[in-house]
Amino acid sequence: MRFDVITIFPEMFAGFFSGGVAKKALEKGPLQVFVHDLRDYTHDKHRQVDDRPFGGGEGMVLKPEPVFEAVEAVRKNKRSRVFLLSPQGTRLDSSLARKLSRIPQVILICGRYEGVDERVGRYLVDGEISIGDYVLTGGEPAAWVVMDAVSRFIPGVVGKKESVLQDSFANGLLDFPHYTRPRDFRGMKVPQVLFSGNHARIGDWRRREALEKTRGARPDLLAKKKRAPVNRKGLESALRKGKDHEPD
Repeated sequence: MRFDVITIFPEMFAGFFSGGVAKKALEKGPLQVFVHDLRDYTHDKHRQVDDRPFGGGEGMVLKPEPVFEAVEAVRKNKRSRVFLLSPQGTRLDSSLARKLSRIPQVILICGRYEGVDERVGRYLVDGEISIGDYVLTGGEPAAWVVMDAVSRFIPGVVGKKESVLQDSFANGLLDFPHYTRPRDFRGMKVPQVLFSGNHARIGDWRRREALEKTRGARPDLLAKKKRAPVNRKGLESALRKGKDHEPD
């Protein structure tokens, strides 16, 4: 899978994939990341990417011309999908991350300032993605989060596929509790069932604990499991068109 990130601060990505699982994935090949400087797609001596908004306002807005040209330059084929990182977007979750991992090329546009010209959202991108109900100084940290979350679902990135399937949110619940040595730490003991050797009992215990943890910390997830799926701002259609293809 290939990520292409369009940003005015490419240096912010220099160290992000320099260690850990992502570094190994980049070295071995299942994951590719290319970062593009939006200013390279301007045509004036000042390399201007922003301008004042029509109608007045305090901040600046990213201009459409360089964004369109950047996407058109890096897009590989019709199966590629383009997303704007935006607080107005569909909130990233495990289900969305898994669907994105099936797309051969994902292009991420990092917003800045007061936002991006509306024509980018209406006529260029396949959808907008948010990582939460808060505002960042720019889309770069959001791009890190999206790439990290999605990369876990790419075959070959995580050593054991089973560990991804057991992660929090993988089945709509939080993860079950984990314990390691010592068995007794300052009087805090590991549950006896984990030493039983009975995998069926351990599995039942883990499911119950995951359910209880979810009920206590994130009851909204249980409510979400009961609700019927909804169309998430047209994003599902774009993802269906781009999934299950191998990159050229």
